[in-house]
Amino acid sequence: MSIQSEEFPVLSGAPLTATAGWTRIAALPAEDSARVQSLMQAFAEELMQSGVRVGGVTQTRVADRSGILLRDVATGAFYRISQDLGPGSVACNLDTSELALACAAVERAAGGGAQLIVISKFSKQEAGRGGLCDAFRAAMSARVPVIAAVSPHYREEWRAFAGPLAEDVAPERQALAEWWTKMNAAASKARSI
Repeated sequence: MSIQSEEFPVLSGAPLTATAGWTRIAALPAEDSARVQSLMQAFAEELMQSGVRVGGVTQTRVADRSGILLRDVATGAFYRISQDLGPGSVACNLDTSELALACAAVERAAGGGAQLIVISKFSKQEAGRGGLCDAFRAAMSARVPVIAAVSPHYREEWRAFAGPLAEDVAPERQALAEWWTKMNAAASKARSI
């Protein structure tokens, strides 16, 4: 049996060869970011309680909305990705060193046997090929399924980035469960070939 192969110019800008059974990304529209982040965290926790090895990060905000944290879904570690630049500051407050640490944690999880990776977002930084792009690349290279929130402001950039490797999934628990079941069935079928 021959396996069809296609090349897609995604993830790093260089062609990525996708074969039958290639890992997919569940893209959750993130119009309501807080609700989607909570959904991804709860779904990851549910899967981990059932024995699934899950890695990745979800996003949360500090109560006064001045700070953004990324939470490692497996360890509970927090990465504060926004800096307090003081009152009146209008400069970008992204703490790129904390973001890099969070990204590295996701990369380690992808390479360390995770069965699912959760990535908090595809937004401005990722649209510019920074931010958590390396986390996406690591998961895809390891053929680990991914769940990610996608900012409504960067849908075109998302399509250029992920191409046919991603599918839109409704930001609902049942839709995620159905996607996860489909991914497991595809993985089982690929192993049997």
